[in-house]
Amino acid sequence: MERKEFGRRRAQLMRLLGRDSIAIVPAAPVRRRNGDIPYAYRQDSYFHYLTGFPEPEAVAVLLPGRPQGEYLLFVRERDRLKEDWDGPRSGPDGAVGLFGADDAFPIVDIDEILPGLMEGRSRICYSMGAHEEFDPRVLGWVNALRVQARHGVSAPQEIAALAHVIDDLRLYKSRAEQAALRKAAQVTVGALRRAMRFARPGAMEYEVLAEVVHEFKRHNADPAYHPIVAGGANACTMHYSANDAVLGEGDLLLLDAGCELDCYAADVTRTFPVGGRFSPAQRAVYEVVLRAQLAAIDKARAGNHWNDPHEAAVRVVTHGLVEIGLLKGRPASLIKTGAYREFFGHRTGHWLGLDVHDVGDYKVGGEWRVLEPGMSLTVEPGIYIRPSTKVPKEFWNIGVRIEDDLLIGRDGPEVLTAALEKEADAIERLVQAS
Repeated sequence: MERKEFGRRRAQLMRLLGRDSIAIVPAAPVRRRNGDIPYAYRQDSYFHYLTGFPEPEAVAVLLPGRPQGEYLLFVRERDRLKEDWDGPRSGPDGAVGLFGADDAFPIVDIDEILPGLMEGRSRICYSMGAHEEFDPRVLGWVNALRVQARHGVSAPQEIAALAHVIDDLRLYKSRAEQAALRKAAQVTVGALRRAMRFARPGAMEYEVLAEVVHEFKRHNADPAYHPIVAGGANACTMHYSANDAVLGEGDLLLLDAGCELDCYAADVTRTFPVGGRFSPAQRAVYEVVLRAQLAAIDKARAGNHWNDPHEAAVRVVTHGLVEIGLLKGRPASLIKTGAYREFFGHRTGHWLGLDVHDVGDYKVGGEWRVLEPGMSLTVEPGIYIRPSTKVPKEFWNIGVRIEDDLLIGRDGPEVLTAALEKEADAIERLVQAS
């Protein structure tokens, strides 16, 4: 993503914060997996959103209206020995030259420099509680300034939550962000199609997972979350994660995966018959979920509110459950009592972006948020049927979810993952072609 994109975001944020504020945003720390082995590093989403700087041990500082420069970075210094072991560092010069900071300082000097930058600002904008290891340092700097008040030092009087302000900015995707989401969706579509062609009776769930991850890595992408590869009854566990069961003839396989590419996520689900053909009961359930998803997508339009797609999905699912005999009664009454939740117990989507469950309020002033162009979300209704004396046996252990990624446009939703088959006949042809 181009440097000017991050500059535009910082300028927009500083206009909202005002000239009496100072914003402090730490990078994500390195996390240890075990012993002295770290997890693969992933930058904090807020820090990345404002800087694009990919390294740990860094802090971004925004000072609206500061004549000497509004955007400062504290970063690791260059170190030949450490770089030989862990790879190159940008250093303060790189933070300015490559990442657009107005000035940059060694991170080891932050205790000396940052309190002076706070002086004269009335409000610190910082996400207290999000970085527990960093919170005491911020409070320490503020308290040190307040102690000097009798000597005429002007200390900040307020610490304001920063994340909520950035959340509203992140909710509206720029052209560059939309392009990143399209790219992540394209790679994910290829990965799921590859896995659907591979899956067969006798294969292990983790073998299907390997096909997905292989395609991700082939495009220099990582999983945005731990994929769900859930065959048979496992599909009825919403966040199934073991991925270690054998796939049986006649099973449905629920595959929920998405890549993260350039820090932007996709999130896609397809459900398909491992043996290549839906049973009559499986197809009946699948068709209900597909109709519900199409109805929800149609409601994901600018001017509608956030809950419109979910309400549309609930109506279709409830009518469908009555049609196939899993619920009895009038659909309107079943919706009112929530009877459908026995089979459809989750919401129909979530925001999508830098985080797979991206930031942004779903309600504003107690009312569902109105959908606007530039917002990105998933649409993912499902039906999950566990064994029960109330349910005919042919429906036992059927779990179906269908999920696509959308961008809200002025003239309707853009389905970023539309290229991936989801009509029942097309699904069967794809699986049989393996």
